[in-house]
Amino acid sequence: AREPRHGDIVVAVIDNELTAKQLDRQGPTPCLRAHHPDFAVIDLRPGQELRIWGVVGGVVRRLP
Repeated sequence: AREPRHGDIVVAVIDNELTAKQLDRQGPTPCLRAHHPDFAVIDLRPGQELRIWGVVGGVVRRLP
């Protein structure tokens, strides 16, 4: 396993909530971004618990 880098899609737990988002480490504090516009950016706040379970290496989808 490798360290998550800027732009990676990660599986993470934030305050006991599981999510898969893109890791953005370019600003002063890291954040997690959804690719879907209906979901807000998750800005990480001091004291907030973040655990990254892993980096997504691929996605399998069923095509119609």
